[in-house]
Amino acid sequence: MNFIETRGNDGVKPIEVPFSEAILNPSTSFGGLYVPKSLPKLEDNFILNHINSSYKELAFDILKAFEIDIDESEINKALALYDNFDDASNPCPVVKVKDDLFVHEQYHGPTRAFKDMALQPFGSILSSIAKKRDEKYLILAATSGDTGPAALNTFKNKENIQVVCLYPDGGTSDVQKLQMVCEDGKNLKVLGIKGNFDDAQNALKKLLASKTFKEELEKDNINLSAANSVNFGRIIFQIIYHFWSYIQLLKQEEITNGEKIYLVVPSGNFGNVLGGFYALQMGVPIEKLLVASNENNILTQWINTGVYDIRGKELKLTKSPAMDILKSSNIERVIYSLYGADRTKELMEDLNNNNIFKMSENETLELQKYFSAIYSDDTFGTKTIKEFLDIGYLMDPHTATCIKAYESLREKPLKTVIYSTAEWTKFSPTVLNALNQHNEEYRDKEALEEISTKYNATLPQSIKELFNAKINHSSVIEKEDIEEEIVKFIRES
Repeated sequence: MNFIETRGNDGVKPIEVPFSEAILNPSTSFGGLYVPKSLPKLEDNFILNHINSSYKELAFDILKAFEIDIDESEINKALALYDNFDDASNPCPVVKVKDDLFVHEQYHGPTRAFKDMALQPFGSILSSIAKKRDEKYLILAATSGDTGPAALNTFKNKENIQVVCLYPDGGTSDVQKLQMVCEDGKNLKVLGIKGNFDDAQNALKKLLASKTFKEELEKDNINLSAANSVNFGRIIFQIIYHFWSYIQLLKQEEITNGEKIYLVVPSGNFGNVLGGFYALQMGVPIEKLLVASNENNILTQWINTGVYDIRGKELKLTKSPAMDILKSSNIERVIYSLYGADRTKELMEDLNNNNIFKMSENETLELQKYFSAIYSDDTFGTKTIKEFLDIGYLMDPHTATCIKAYESLREKPLKTVIYSTAEWTKFSPTVLNALNQHNEEYRDKEALEEISTKYNATLPQSIKELFNAKINHSSVIEKEDIEEEIVKFIRES
């Protein structure tokens, strides 16, 4: 299967590329993104045939359906990394918390966040391709807190790979920051920037599109790639776990085959819910994708009105920081799927040039066939965390936003899966404030210890060890200095 560009082709880049090329070189014509030329057609009984499959077996067969140009041995090697999760047979369990509500726990990997589900195998595959081609790659990652640790973990000490991770200084939790700045791989560079996540992501996109930056890297025979969800290598692995959600409900005899369900996804950059959109199109019986946002509710505005307007908007720093985003990259892939390349280019150029685009009424109605959206504030989130612990379930603030969508957006009494994208340990001060019902300030270590003692919650060893780890990356720089710092890192490595 080949991949094409969301904004059309400029006559210079290839019209179509294989999967390996799309993930190695994600930069496309007119600043667009790669998407599959078409989605795979799965056999009628695909889901039933995988009712007793392991997660790795399901993943292998979905990847095989995409006909990616990766050796089966390399795919199996990448998927074997799920063996390092808490439960090798079930790396992302789907847990019942109410009669019609289930939590898909995606945080059981090495960095305790859902990014491990995609980045662990993606990193393995990208590294193997680079080594096989005898090519060197610089991988850029911009993070609001979870992509960074997962990318650094998966690429650490990989041959032919160097990684630069950009994070907003002061915009992550203590644990997330420590997971990045304490990494000791010789091929890794972590840079705090004075700005927010949108600044980091915009810098990444600018560098990916920069001819002069690429020419500078070429002096050292280095190619450029990315670990953010602008790279379809991330998205392809995010499709899989939506199939897993449905299969697990079948296996638990909560639904019958063909019965539709709701999926609720806390959304920032829209990659996770995009995977659900593709899964729906590939045959998973999903009634609708319910998008949960925080007070940076730009996605709610877009889905409900067809207008994406960030003029004059300032990013709000909330208790669910991984969703503190105003420019969500992966809406572009949905727009392409629904309206085609010409319209995608037009809308994205409006957004880039004017900070706003407006869809027609018919386009908006088409979007709303698949998505509904709502947002919640920090007060709702903390109240929800307390309410659910009272019935025996401990969640993080991002998961809590899903409850607003579960309570308000469902139009039918269908079973609902919400996605828990991070373990509570990543945001323990917020969780402790919620449980104690106050607003005292805590450092992460203090909050972790109190929650684990008072509420008998398990602390993973990897989290405990962070607070005694050596800090290896202390640079905090201006946005304007990013390119210079990266080139300096390349030359000194």
